[in-house]
Amino acid sequence: MPESGQKTTQGNISEAVSGVPSTPVGPAAAPVGPSAPVAPGTPVAPGVAAARRAGLLVTLVLGGLTALPPLSMDMYLPALPEVTGALRAPAATIQLTLTACLAGMALGQLVVGPMSDKWGRRRPLLAGMVVYVLATAACALAPTAETLIGFRLLQGLAGAAGIVIARAVVRDLYDGVEMARFFSTLMLISGVAPIVAPLIGGQILRVTDWRGVFHVLTGVGVLLTLVVWRFLAETLPPERRHEGGVGQALRTMRGLLADRVFTGYTLTGGLAFAVLFAYISASPFVVQEIYGASPQTFSLLFGLNSIGLVAVGQINGKLLVGRVSLDKVLGWGLAVILLAAIALLLMTSGAFGKVGLAPVAAGLFVLMSAMGLAMPNTNAQALMRTPHAAGSASALLGTTSFLVGAVASPLVGIAGEHTAVPMAVVQLTCAVLALACFLGLCRPWQTAPGAETAGAGKAQDPAAQPGKAPDPAA
Repeated sequence: MPESGQKTTQGNISEAVSGVPSTPVGPAAAPVGPSAPVAPGTPVAPGVAAARRAGLLVTLVLGGLTALPPLSMDMYLPALPEVTGALRAPAATIQLTLTACLAGMALGQLVVGPMSDKWGRRRPLLAGMVVYVLATAACALAPTAETLIGFRLLQGLAGAAGIVIARAVVRDLYDGVEMARFFSTLMLISGVAPIVAPLIGGQILRVTDWRGVFHVLTGVGVLLTLVVWRFLAETLPPERRHEGGVGQALRTMRGLLADRVFTGYTLTGGLAFAVLFAYISASPFVVQEIYGASPQTFSLLFGLNSIGLVAVGQINGKLLVGRVSLDKVLGWGLAVILLAAIALLLMTSGAFGKVGLAPVAAGLFVLMSAMGLAMPNTNAQALMRTPHAAGSASALLGTTSFLVGAVASPLVGIAGEHTAVPMAVVQLTCAVLALACFLGLCRPWQTAPGAETAGAGKAQDPAAQPGKAPDPAA
């Protein structure tokens, strides 16, 4: 049986991960996005109908939710050296404030994802946003590094709601190629955050200290909470919710992980994210402490790299998706990331002699830009296999990414603040592992020709024949 995510039908995967027959909303062979045709008389959830009428508004709301994590991380980056001095803590300890936030986002998604499958998308999202606002305000008042680490952990736990539920809402509304394109559109919107966040952070530091960054983030959280409350309708109808408790959620996740291809895409995306986060965590010290750049110069370079990521993401969504196999584009992205990581290790280790900031910045730009091919396609490929457990699947995707990123964060500073070699080593190691998971578990060469460009999910799988049980490992 072909190993493609698109070759598995919605009903089979639903049964594989939940143990109960699926109840699709609309024709089984049709895409479910706002642009999809709907048969006369087909029941449509009110939230889905509202999303079809206000697609741009929903896109902006979901973009805001996915932009919140980079805002929480990147606006704070130019202040890391200042926080080190203000709280009288070593750089490795202050980097744990990033690790704590990432770990919170990872663990929070494991809770919020299944909650959203049980109670719908709106209520868990609004509760998480309220707690995020309170935790961010507390970060601004933290008197010690240890206290700041604790509040950042709580901030991450609450902020996980926006990440996991935004992806689940996309899965509620879209399927196949349309979903891959929508993820690229979200990357355009949320990509503005890492571009402007360090610039805003650098300007905030001109007029106040690092605590002002958290005051601004608190205001952003309040605004986004109000926008969600006012404009985001429920997209998961009651008949598609899971009534089970923690045990049912664990069984669902176990069924998802039993799908080798889903697990392969999840690990590939998580390790690619670790490459990205190794850069995010180390770049303030690499650019400012090793190469002597100002916080404003660092912010400009960080914004330029983010522009590269967004631009390549749009090339992926507008030009490649629907014309080229998603697996092929993903493979290209991973190969470029690997080559950029090798170049960075050679430069930072002195293999080319002493190099300045410009060559290293160029290598980081190429690495970041290639993320625009890898990240949206791993998400789309994984979620295409899980139409009726989108919350739990999104939770596993996000948890894997943030946990691996949380492990990578302290490793980049293990040799101190005056060498970039650990950053390059971590990036190269994760890039190699990501490519190995993609090739070893996803096995893209077994994809049926044309399956990924034909509409993802429309092809009939042998396991879809009446009376034939699904194979979770397929």
